[in-house]
Amino acid sequence: MKDGFVKVAAASPVIRVADCDYNAQRIIEIIREADAKGVKLLVFPELTLTGVSCFDLLTHRVLLKGARRALDAVAEATKGVDMLVLVGLPLAEGARVESAAAALYDGEILALPADGLFRCAALPELQVAVELGDDRDARERPAAVLAGAGATVIAQMAAFPATVTSTGEALAAVKYESKQLRAGLVLAAPGKGESTTDRVYSGLCLVAENGKLLASDEQIGPARTSLAVSEIDVQYLVNLRRGDEDFAYPDEDVAVCDWGGESVETTLTRAFNKHPHLPEDPAALPAYCERMLDLQVSGLVKRMEYAHLDHCVVGISGGVDSTLCVMVCAMAVRRMGLPSTNVVACTLPCFGTSSRTKSNAIVVAEQWGCEVRVIDIGKSVYQHFDDIGHAHDDYSIAFENAQARERTQVLMDIANKVNGLDVGTEDLSEFIDGWCTFNGDHTSMYDVNLGLTKTQVRAAVSHIAATTADRVLKAALYDVLDCPVTPELLPIKDDMIEQKSEDAVGSYALQDFFTHNILIEGFSPAKTFRLAKAAYGDEFTDEELIRWLRSWCRRLFSQQFKRSCLMDGPAVEAFTVSPRTGFLMPSDGEAALFLRELDELENKLGIRN
Repeated sequence: MKDGFVKVAAASPVIRVADCDYNAQRIIEIIREADAKGVKLLVFPELTLTGVSCFDLLTHRVLLKGARRALDAVAEATKGVDMLVLVGLPLAEGARVESAAAALYDGEILALPADGLFRCAALPELQVAVELGDDRDARERPAAVLAGAGATVIAQMAAFPATVTSTGEALAAVKYESKQLRAGLVLAAPGKGESTTDRVYSGLCLVAENGKLLASDEQIGPARTSLAVSEIDVQYLVNLRRGDEDFAYPDEDVAVCDWGGESVETTLTRAFNKHPHLPEDPAALPAYCERMLDLQVSGLVKRMEYAHLDHCVVGISGGVDSTLCVMVCAMAVRRMGLPSTNVVACTLPCFGTSSRTKSNAIVVAEQWGCEVRVIDIGKSVYQHFDDIGHAHDDYSIAFENAQARERTQVLMDIANKVNGLDVGTEDLSEFIDGWCTFNGDHTSMYDVNLGLTKTQVRAAVSHIAATTADRVLKAALYDVLDCPVTPELLPIKDDMIEQKSEDAVGSYALQDFFTHNILIEGFSPAKTFRLAKAAYGDEFTDEELIRWLRSWCRRLFSQQFKRSCLMDGPAVEAFTVSPRTGFLMPSDGEAALFLRELDELENKLGIRN
């Protein structure tokens, strides 16, 4: 259960109504199958040993005795099995009979009925709460109370029958409740072995985590066992809850039962999104991109109206960021009822500008109807070099930064002249890795890309390219997407792009993956490495992943001073690095602990740094 992952399963056997011995054997078979898969938590439906459709038979002495005998057989079958098994049966206490859950582990009945929390000794973040029945009022259910007391996984031993809408309703409820409670949910409902006197059951089995469905199975067609298996990340769930008062003070009155659990590495079968800042379902991407664009445009319109400005000034380079920015500006002035020519798109060529990027920048701006200005800053930069005593052939950092700062000065001064706003183009990914010149492209009057990662920027540009009827614009946008990311600050040869950002800071797709997992999810570098391996497969070697993880961690800390004074700009998702409302950290923190973990990982993998 390394890194907080626990393999769980919901199972629904095809039982025989009131035949407890037969049902026990089916349960035992599933326990063996689940154990072979590495399952550590196995959840069965309510009244598994008898069937939920026994009705008045549930109070009969013979059935009660048979259910208890069958439970002992199932418990015996768990001996030597590292798995918490939850089985349902009727339980008599004097004249009272109730539906109960039995918690079984390593040949023992840990609890009957299974009230309170079941805490795993090998993974203390794994605390399981049991819920019986079908009450859908989430806030009054035991699960909500126990989640507040510390339960990270809720075992829902359900009893509902199948209808034409039951699966969709259960899916919606499980996603909603797991999101509200920031928990993992494992739901098992009765299957086709139940009585069909008045109802039919489908054996629906679901596994969800924080609003995301991880696995599902259902007995559609011939009767068979349904089994949904996946891995819930309880470490992630605890990270989500930290800082929330609803989860900060566990109820000390809730009984806690400890069970074993071996500290083994869980084999991961669930999918991990290579681009976690984009929807997993491709069908959802167009609406997602439209929403991103609307947030950018709305933020810019509000700022311009508030400041009584009627022009946007954008530095266009032919890169994907400035391309999106100029299109957002064009959308904004149109929404304000202003002509597209109120967007002043300035291309500012200098020593590293290629004709390809310059051409694309001009084409995109012109196709949107913007005013295009070509301002060669080479002469100004050379004069600046002379003023500060910098040799024209000295390609050190001052050579690069002087160009970026000259461009920013020109853009801001033009904005002042035209009653406009210098709209920034830097994206969230570049602010995190610090790949920008302080008080150069780092600075603007309002940055519409501040809340978008590089993968989100590319997705938005690709969406516009795919949906535009303008063939010239479409071709230019696709060529922009095909160009390598470059700051264009060093001299070029034969008009070819030589300075490539990803050669210095790594793949932006990887960077965004690291940002999501380390900053948003709160994972360690080692766990992030593991998830990157799962998401990307053989696309990167271990050495490459660790190299870029180390680079990302170093830059996260060393470049924070640039984030500590960022301009305004709209957040697109819940995460931002705004110094006012975003992720905050000191400008002089040390990356030592993060880097030490990567050193240890390298040693474990036999990689020499």
